[in-house]
Amino acid sequence: MFSNIPSQYYVIGSTIMAIVMGSFVMVLRMRASKKPTNEKKIIIPPIAMSSGAVMFLFEQFRVSPMEILEASAVGILFSTILIATSKFEVKGQDIYLKRSKAFAFILIGLLIFRIIAKMILSSSIDVGELAGMFWILAFAMLVPWRIAMLIQFKRIKKTIPLKD
Repeated sequence: MFSNIPSQYYVIGSTIMAIVMGSFVMVLRMRASKKPTNEKKIIIPPIAMSSGAVMFLFEQFRVSPMEILEASAVGILFSTILIATSKFEVKGQDIYLKRSKAFAFILIGLLIFRIIAKMILSSSIDVGELAGMFWILAFAMLVPWRIAMLIQFKRIKKTIPLKD
């Protein structure tokens, strides 16, 4: 169906989508800092994103074991930056994700990295495989970050005295 579309159009289209999604995430994160958080809000993003693994049922998105390792390693490395900048604060009985000035710059930096890497790698790696690798990278970044957030959240939650 889409086999007659040149691969550079896939690269351009996916780059535009990455910019749109990155902007969406920044807006969501800014809004989230205005409302109290809970375990569900921390856990849902990786669960929701896991549905993207369905792409690997299709041959064009499958990646080699080495590509899985490379993408996972980069994702885990990037997760350390997100973990370091995600902090919570207690206001009354509620726990809020503290707004980090660095978060927007980090997200923009990661987006720029992704775009540059995609432009460079798309000449040597098939666009479908590249999509699979970037999904693995994003998932490998999201999961450790959210686990760290959940651990930090639960630790803070234990320190809040219960209401009478």
